[in-house]
Amino acid sequence: MRTGRIERRTKETAITVEVNLDGTGAYDVSTGVGFLDHMIEQFSRHSLIDVTLKCDGDLHIDQHHTTEDSALALGQALADALGDKGGIGRYGEAHSPMDETLARVVLDISGRPYLVWKVRFTQEKLGEWDTELIEHWFHSVAQTAGLTLHVQQLYGSNNHHICEAVFKGFARAMRQAVEMDARKGGAVPSTKGQLGG
Repeated sequence: MRTGRIERRTKETAITVEVNLDGTGAYDVSTGVGFLDHMIEQFSRHSLIDVTLKCDGDLHIDQHHTTEDSALALGQALADALGDKGGIGRYGEAHSPMDETLARVVLDISGRPYLVWKVRFTQEKLGEWDTELIEHWFHSVAQTAGLTLHVQQLYGSNNHHICEAVFKGFARAMRQAVEMDARKGGAVPSTKGQLGG
């Protein structure tokens, strides 16, 4: 099984993350930010990547460090589980509808972090989670997982639906990209013989 585990301790957060790329979408998530928990659970369920994530952060200040560090640690655990990335699909894409909303997520496990974000929220919070932190979460996970990640809201007006469509789209795209392709015989999917750099 392809698994990764990260423990991250700073003066701002204490985080433990475990992932299993060949899982069933089982999750156990606790960050202290309810809506963030819900979105990471959606990611796990729809990617079929098992995720255990526990974060004790300085929420008495604000949610920034918890949001950023949970994404950095999750990305590191995903990268750890992927290893040299031999045999993976590498690319993933999904169109994700939720009622009136449609999101598109396209990604490449390239080893070259890059985020293109074309999503617009019209309210400051979802639950207690600051919506300005959602882009930052995706930037952080792309950074440490080594993803080239394009996220676009094609249309939609309900902020909850927009956020959930984006996370589910990300999950479905990751599911495609991390799955093993038997035809590749374990080869790294690059003519360079490696991904990144």
